[in-house]
Amino acid sequence: MAKKQLNTSVIFFIGALGGLLFGFDTGIISGASPLIETNFQLNVEQTAFITSSVLIGSSVGALSIGPLSDKFGRKKLLIVASILFLIGSTMSMLAVGFVSMIVARIILGLAVGSASALTPAYLAELADAPHRGSLGTMFQLMLTFGILMAYVSNLGFLHHNLLGMRDWRWMLGSALIPALILFFGSIVLPESPRYLVEKGNIDEARSVLNNLRKNNPDEDPEKELKEIQLVANQPHGGIKELFTIARPAVIVAVGLMFLQQLVGINSVIYFLPQVFIKAFSFPEGDAIWISVFIGVVNFLCTVVAYKIMDKFDRKKILLFGSIVMALAIGILSVLNFTMNVKQVAVPTIILIAFYILGFAVSWGPIAWLMIGEIFPLNVRGIGASIGSAANWIGNFIVSQFFLVLLDAFHNNIGGPFGVFTFFAILSIFFVIYVVPETRGKTLEDIELEMRKKQGEKIK
Repeated sequence: MAKKQLNTSVIFFIGALGGLLFGFDTGIISGASPLIETNFQLNVEQTAFITSSVLIGSSVGALSIGPLSDKFGRKKLLIVASILFLIGSTMSMLAVGFVSMIVARIILGLAVGSASALTPAYLAELADAPHRGSLGTMFQLMLTFGILMAYVSNLGFLHHNLLGMRDWRWMLGSALIPALILFFGSIVLPESPRYLVEKGNIDEARSVLNNLRKNNPDEDPEKELKEIQLVANQPHGGIKELFTIARPAVIVAVGLMFLQQLVGINSVIYFLPQVFIKAFSFPEGDAIWISVFIGVVNFLCTVVAYKIMDKFDRKKILLFGSIVMALAIGILSVLNFTMNVKQVAVPTIILIAFYILGFAVSWGPIAWLMIGEIFPLNVRGIGASIGSAANWIGNFIVSQFFLVLLDAFHNNIGGPFGVFTFFAILSIFFVIYVVPETRGKTLEDIELEMRKKQGEKIK
């Protein structure tokens, strides 16, 4: 009975912790990897592989967790993800060399990939239609907070070898705290009412919905339950369903997730200190502080997104973000090709901050929000998995080729950011012509509209 009495804010906070761990484990390696390289006497290629090996596990985790969550439920798989976070964080902290670190990072990747596919769908299925935008944005808000906390952890533990353990071990081990909160929190979280209905547990679904909507007199849990039952009566989804009725959702999800990465966001998250060290000859300490500043901007702008997400159409917010990003990094590219390096350093920091603003209020949260919204119930888990996997593939492309592009342009960041500008412009047309509007609609309304457009009669 305890889970039914949980405050709804607590439910959404715990549910979104997967996003915090996603961000933390993404950001923490930027500060720890140079220290690990020195400690283990690694070459550059080995250090780079430690950074990118998490993407291997993430892709596998993202693709596999969806079908499993459709079969066993969102709640149980969140518990599994939290256990993987605990195992991966502990192994990272205690790694004794290159191989053990790679194994730990791949396990962490499984956890991160699982969380990235599970959490958006879980939050979308718990939220009511009027507030789904802001509640779904909690995933990205926690993600950016996790990145910021990783940067702070890097600074806090740097050069502090406590209890005979190296500083980088404490950096990586600090992820155990949110992982433990997610583990114990997941145990008391309610299962998704939509999953419960699909499995025939109507009374339990009714109880969960009544608890979730108890503070919102404008919502009718019984009406919502009947709408869910109508959609849940559709045949169980599979690959055929995914690429017939749900094909438009697949195109939108994959496009959103690829473009979210190809506009270059993780070149900033992963490599910003290296950019200012290599391109502008900044001291290492100053470069790390710039990354902290950008992390603060990223988090604060995501707070703004949380506040506005239910007040403006998704498409309008995406278009705003695309235009701001294209202008910011387009101008950045031109300045870096036409001005002296010393003159352009400060304008580059300012333009990257505007780029982050454009991303954080739009493409950052909405891409994750929409992969939890646009898929039919009976393929929502596997659909979110495909969208999340597309994100990790795009992430891999950017992280593998950014430094290569930077080197090809002789450490002039105008080159790689010029490429990102092209994709930012492309994203404008993708939003206008492909992305549907989902604000204010129930998940069932979105599904019924999709089925109607595809010419299927609801049974």
